Amino acid sequence: MQRTSSDGLTTLPTKTRASERRIALPTRCLHSLKHHHEQQQHEREAAGTTWQHSGHMFTTAQGGSIDPTNLTRTFTTLLRNAGLRRIRFHDLRHSAATLLLEQGVELVVIKELLGHAHIGVTASVYAHVRLRLQRDAIDTLSTALDCPTNDEATRNDGGDPPLCGAAVR
Repeated sequence: MQRTSSDGLTTLPTKTRASERRIALPTRCLHSLKHHHEQQQHEREAAGTTWQHSGHMFTTAQGGSIDPTNLTRTFTTLLRNAGLRRIRFHDLRHSAATLLLEQGVELVVIKELLGHAHIGVTASVYAHVRLRLQRDAIDTLSTALDCPTNDEATRNDGGDPPLCGAAVR
């Protein structure tokens, strides 16, 4: 959906054919979408003959296209009411990708969900997250290699080496 100088709000084709894809959604989102669709049916009935069928899932109460400025304004209000800092609506996409990456989802899967043509794009955009995850992994390894404090764990009875590691530089 874009605003053009000649046609006002209009639905334009996606950047590439590959941009048109199906994605899986969490069950929670599917339930929300079904609930929204039911509410929209009530709005359609209430609007009667004034309903503007746009074919979109998210519309005004009369079925028209939502102006991006109004979407931004409403989103900003929701953030403020929730006590959250102001972010762009598009930042939700980055938040979802970051959460997936932090949960251990493979970069190639995130690439597909985001619709990036090349994994290098995904890798560069989320490099800061990957670096933080690497630091966390090294901290976890460091903790695992720290010398235990009890005597039994550090005793070497000729079998396994002691459970103590040295810092690697």
